[in-house]
Amino acid sequence: MNKVAVIAGAGPAGLTAAMELLRRSDYRPLVFDLDSQVGGISKTVNYRGNRMDLGGHRFFSKSDWVMNWWQEMLPVSSTPEELEGLTLAYQGKTREFSARSAAMDNRGQVMLVRPRLSRIYYRRKFFDYPLKLNAQTLRNVGLLEAGLLGASYAKSRALPRSPETTLEDFFINRFGDRLYRTFFKDYTEKVWGVACDEISAEWGAQRVKGLSITSALTHALRHAIPRSRDLAQKGVETSLIERFLYPRLGPGQMWEEVADRVVKSGGQLHLRHKVVGLDRQGGRVVRVQVVDEASGESRVVDCDTFFSTMPVNELVRQLAPPDEGIQRIARGLPYRDFMTAGLVVRKMRGTSAPAKAPLDNWIYIQEPDVRIGRLQIFNNWSPDLVANPGTVSLGLEYFCREGDDLWSMDDPGFIAFAAQELEKIGLIDRDDVIDGTVVRVPKAYPAYFGEYARIGEVRSFLDSIENLFAIGRNGMHRYNNQDHSMLAAKAAVECLLDGSTDKSSIWAVNTEDDYHETQSDGSAANAGDSRTAARAAA
Repeated sequence: MNKVAVIAGAGPAGLTAAMELLRRSDYRPLVFDLDSQVGGISKTVNYRGNRMDLGGHRFFSKSDWVMNWWQEMLPVSSTPEELEGLTLAYQGKTREFSARSAAMDNRGQVMLVRPRLSRIYYRRKFFDYPLKLNAQTLRNVGLLEAGLLGASYAKSRALPRSPETTLEDFFINRFGDRLYRTFFKDYTEKVWGVACDEISAEWGAQRVKGLSITSALTHALRHAIPRSRDLAQKGVETSLIERFLYPRLGPGQMWEEVADRVVKSGGQLHLRHKVVGLDRQGGRVVRVQVVDEASGESRVVDCDTFFSTMPVNELVRQLAPPDEGIQRIARGLPYRDFMTAGLVVRKMRGTSAPAKAPLDNWIYIQEPDVRIGRLQIFNNWSPDLVANPGTVSLGLEYFCREGDDLWSMDDPGFIAFAAQELEKIGLIDRDDVIDGTVVRVPKAYPAYFGEYARIGEVRSFLDSIENLFAIGRNGMHRYNNQDHSMLAAKAAVECLLDGSTDKSSIWAVNTEDDYHETQSDGSAANAGDSRTAARAAA
């Protein structure tokens, strides 16, 4: 390993890049991360044995490569007989896929197959998500309102907004104006802190993709017909999947395993280290300055290539482009920050025991009189996330801005505030709260408004630096899921190994509904797999 690859960030993108470099090249990855644990926002926070998943991470992907990569790290805890028939089917064609089963060992290094349930909580009532045209929905909204919602949707189909430039346009064209204002507008603006007509439609294209009333109804009809147990669910929109894989101890268990393998394979991992300076010469990054946050010691590392998952504004600042316009755009890129109040409660209101708690993985809180955005019930992600099975472990998620009134609350005050809000909307009694903690995540969500409209100029500058690869959610200023971040890392490694200066394959991840997958002869491979096969054949 004579070549050095410096990787800023030990989240899904950074660790995937490190693992792929070790498997497929003579590069030695040196991974630096400011946090004290790996995983980025996909880490698992352990508070007195109660494990918290920040944001909720379903291990589901339409990419065969990602699904198999995950299972190489953590196989599925089940018997072969139980997994029999869990084949992959997509658009009517079966593809090769098999769940890798394993018995639970003494470390519990496995994934579980988990049922998915999420609902909307609005007007102190639960609504299915995605919305279903069933008796419960009709009772909740009333026949008159249901008719008005249907008429509004029909109007949007007959007279769609064009051009579709804002997120409001995107939602109305797929759900109708009335349904958008009832179930989407308030929650989305709670998340982003700005009006939907100020957010780019690109956010909806990346996050909601093909989900609409039509796709939801089609899915409901298919669900009524018996079908094979399709674990991969390739023909299902991500928001409609009914089960997913999940590490027994939360998403961080996956990335801790990957980090362990990176180190055992010859890579290096340095936590509590921050990249503070980049030296570039002749269109290449040649040295990286790193500070050890624990000791304050600074050192310079020579590198042959540099993978960045740090926020784009910080990366551009360190690169100091001569074009002041690029610097100004990068400085103005917006972010949304995130806070979670982890509460341990004896039971939910209206229930007699923890086992009677709602079965949801998470609940979207649409109520306008509280600021909580989403509620996770960690018991339903994995029973092993909860220290005491006689309690319910909750994650109350808030979207905020670093330095605002929420962010600035002290921990006891924020825990009390969060418990009061959940009591206000009738989900718990504050007297049942046993314990609590607070987790703050700055720059959790790259935002799609403001200077984002000109991010293409920043991308062009970054791509002009031959040995620099921007990957991951913050590295690309893109609201990626962890599988998107992994695919971007994979594409970046392949660009490096191919000696290609065309980095469009990296930026193309998460811009198409099927994550680059194409069909031929009844099989599929993503763009990166095709390039790998071509290089191997050569």
